[in-house]
Amino acid sequence: QVQLVESGGGLVQAGGPLRLSCAASGLAFSTYHMGWFRQAPGKEREFVAAITWSGTNTSYADSVKGRSTISRDNAKNTVLLQMDSLKPEDTAVYYCAARALNIGRYDYWGQGTQVTVSS
Repeated sequence: QVQLVESGGGLVQAGGPLRLSCAASGLAFSTYHMGWFRQAPGKEREFVAAITWSGTNTSYADSVKGRSTISRDNAKNTVLLQMDSLKPEDTAVYYCAARALNIGRYDYWGQGTQVTVSS
């Protein structure tokens, strides 16, 4: 059974940092690309960042580019999202997701962790 468990969310002040973590189990983690998504109240879920299976390549949404870093540790089956200079508009539930190699969709999703940025 595949499980993705996010942690690290909470209430932070604008301008501050936050690090989200996703622990994966039940899958061959090093053969999956990983991504972070978020959904704000009343909005569609949106892409935040992604990292390839090896960690060689990363991509970011324009809204977080330059102040976020995605990384992974295949030995620990974890993927991290470091976010700096947080803004109130970063408030959302953040989800970790896994996509198998050569598959165009994310098949596995975590339950999400709430991030609230106060102004």
